[in-house]
Amino acid sequence: MNLDQYLPVLLFILVGVGVGILPMVLGRLLGPVRPDSEKNSPYECGFEAFEDARMKFDVRYYLVAILFILFDLEIAFLFPWAVSLKEIGALGFWSVMVFLGILVVGFVYEWKKGALDWE
Repeated sequence: MNLDQYLPVLLFILVGVGVGILPMVLGRLLGPVRPDSEKNSPYECGFEAFEDARMKFDVRYYLVAILFILFDLEIAFLFPWAVSLKEIGALGFWSVMVFLGILVVGFVYEWKKGALDWE
């Protein structure tokens, strides 16, 4: 096995890591260190923190995120199908129609269950 072919990949990885780490190291070594109470205090958008930063999130945020990922992933399956529609013929067309039908049924089910309501 010839490992000379992997040298550009290794070089690319090393340069990428160096570009990411080198500015942080240089900033830490060469930057001025003048801590004071204002710099060390927690803030939110320039204001003092109103409450604990570790507040609980509503479950609906996670539900909407999962639903977004689910229906966004559908598009990832539709792009290759649309590109190769002429080659796959009627069987490919109808199989994707069944796939989309299942997704529509799932979407209607979520809508009827109230997963998309914010009240």
